[in-house]
Amino acid sequence: MAREKLTNEEVKARLVLTVGIGLTASFLFSVIAILYGVLFVTQPLEQAPNDAEAWSVLSSMLLTLSGGLIGLLAGNGLKDKPKDPPAP
Repeated sequence: MAREKLTNEEVKARLVLTVGIGLTASFLFSVIAILYGVLFVTQPLEQAPNDAEAWSVLSSMLLTLSGGLIGLLAGNGLKDKPKDPPAP
């Protein structure tokens, strides 16, 4: 049983889905880790310099991930023009 070859649109759709799932999973894991650290870990009254740097890195990472995810979703609306069938 031979499988049919995928069209460019189908390959692009699968690629966008795979990348979107990966970015979303990374984003959700990072947000959950930050919320857990804020809510359930005992924090000292004064923030240590290492903790401040870690928050800065996580904040930048989340901005990058959210920008990539938004760009992926926005770019998904740009579809390839369907090719016209050849005229007889």
